[in-house]
Amino acid sequence: MSVEYTDAPAIRPEQSTGAKMACPFCGHLLPKDAQSCDRCDWTRGATETAEGKASDAVAVILSIIPGLGHIYKGHKLAGFLWMFGAIPVGIFVLLAAFASAGWGLGLFFFYLGAVMLHAYAVDDRVASPKEDEGEEY
Repeated sequence: MSVEYTDAPAIRPEQSTGAKMACPFCGHLLPKDAQSCDRCDWTRGATETAEGKASDAVAVILSIIPGLGHIYKGHKLAGFLWMFGAIPVGIFVLLAAFASAGWGLGLFFFYLGAVMLHAYAVDDRVASPKEDEGEEY
């Protein structure tokens, strides 16, 4: 008994020649400037490599020191502003701590929470080098 799968991708993509390229999903030969494949659901904008993405979790952990998460994600100016903004916030927290018998120290955790939340939500500016386009499977 022989079972043949007609919608499965080819084992090896066909060799592209000249002004043609192989579809990254199914291996069908397409024109070099094709935006989508007519055999599968591949579109040019849908394929992204993981090399140029910064991790949101790492940015949040680095934000324990305010601003480092922003610098990690490529926002250097915002990172330094959050970092130097911690100085007046720290002074305010100390004044509030003296005025409230130590309860004002909890205000700094609100500042850290805001920094971490912003570092998590901000878009990445980290880009992969042009010579490294990533691997296609």
